[in-house]
Amino acid sequence: MRIAIINGRVCTPEEARISIYDRGFLYGDSIFETVRTYNGKAFALGDHLDRLARSSERLFIELPVSLEVIATEVEQGITLAQNPESFARIMITRGTGPLGLDPALAHHPNRVILIEPFEPPSPEAYRDGIGAITFRTVRATDATPAAGAKVANYLTSVLAIREARKQGATEAFIVDGRGCVLEGTTSNVFLVKDGRLVTAPEESGILSGITRAYLLHAAEHLGLHISIRDIREEELIEADELFISSTLREVLPVVHLDGRPVGGGKPGALTRQIHAEFRKAT
Repeated sequence: MRIAIINGRVCTPEEARISIYDRGFLYGDSIFETVRTYNGKAFALGDHLDRLARSSERLFIELPVSLEVIATEVEQGITLAQNPESFARIMITRGTGPLGLDPALAHHPNRVILIEPFEPPSPEAYRDGIGAITFRTVRATDATPAAGAKVANYLTSVLAIREARKQGATEAFIVDGRGCVLEGTTSNVFLVKDGRLVTAPEESGILSGITRAYLLHAAEHLGLHISIRDIREEELIEADELFISSTLREVLPVVHLDGRPVGGGKPGALTRQIHAEFRKAT
């Protein structure tokens, strides 16, 4: 079952309404989080809401209610939906107002929570891995105070994933002007080389992924060597293993990049070990 909660009011998606003058609609002037359930319970909800608060500070969007109220609304929506498993998208917009970019024109931030039935990627994606491409671009928040915030302006990712689909791939890796790999369109990127796990630093402007953090803890628990540093584009194809992480997909091995095999074209052993260790936490 699908449920919408708009400023605390529960309704069906068909009943859901928000002003056409909302800045989230007009300018993508909003922040969001996505949470999924395990056994019907929201996983790492507190971590996601803490990141929502950090995004609000970076974009100077005032949270209309406390994090505790938002958590209660998410949990209420999950209970009402009665899905075997659900995911929730939590959105906060700067509010509504007359046309114009000046944030001072906005009033009354809006909060929208969408509860959707959750369906994981196919078993084949986990078993056989996926393909990805590299995509050179500059994102809207790069080199701004909003870098690293989870903003709703996903035009860059939309164009990148469109190109990935054209090339028969599932994900696109964003590469910046320095030739460094930042992240996927909706994922964090990890590689394994000579037994060492490598991922980009938060200082590079990547999203501080919740699943990413849990995976780093899992790798530490397994005793793996971890390097948090810039990843050069040319390192990807030379990796022994490559994988992405996200809330809804957990860990997906990447076995082809730009049409070329990675690590022999099969998911790697360390990827599977880290994924299994992560699942113990869920």
